Amino acid sequence: MGLPKKLTEAQIKFANLLVCEEGRKTATQCAIEAGFAKDSARQYASLLQNPKKYPLVVQYIGELREEWQKKYEVTFANHVSELGKLRDEAREKKAWSAAVNAEVARGKAAGLYIEQKIIRTGKLEDLTTEELEGRMKQIIDDYSPILEGVEIEELKQKVIQKPKLSAKNKEDPSDEDSLHLKDATPREDVPVAE
Repeated sequence: MGLPKKLTEAQIKFANLLVCEEGRKTATQCAIEAGFAKDSARQYASLLQNPKKYPLVVQYIGELREEWQKKYEVTFANHVSELGKLRDEAREKKAWSAAVNAEVARGKAAGLYIEQKIIRTGKLEDLTTEELEGRMKQIIDDYSPILEGVEIEELKQKVIQKPKLSAKNKEDPSDEDSLHLKDATPREDVPVAE
């Protein structure tokens, strides 16, 4: 018994469904929709994707996938032209927000916008006294034009003369027992049945 030289209509339909509905339907669902019996659809779906059993079907599936990848391939040129079409359609419908968003997306794709995010970690408490004083002096220098009625030198002196807190004087709320409230009245514990 030799291998068939051409695909059956059910095999063609299965291959088309498998490629078109990839990620939305399982191979078994595609086999059922292609006309295979429900009770054997899972086996057929597996066999039809086996190159040793059905090489023509596997080859056809490969050709379809390649065709779909070329059709929906994302390149700079087709991406920017698609965004341009979306922008023009939004303009025609007077959807200004959508049109502006499409144009901004085109600009980002073209590299006209640089989106920069800086994530900093750490706390002011982690800075040394010198680093903290330097940071505060820099803030005073940067914002001196908006400080009204306060002499800059006076602020700098206050920063320098600020009393330094020792580790003992500093109250850290995380040192408290988080399971107890400060103002709670003491009561007797009630045992809970296990």
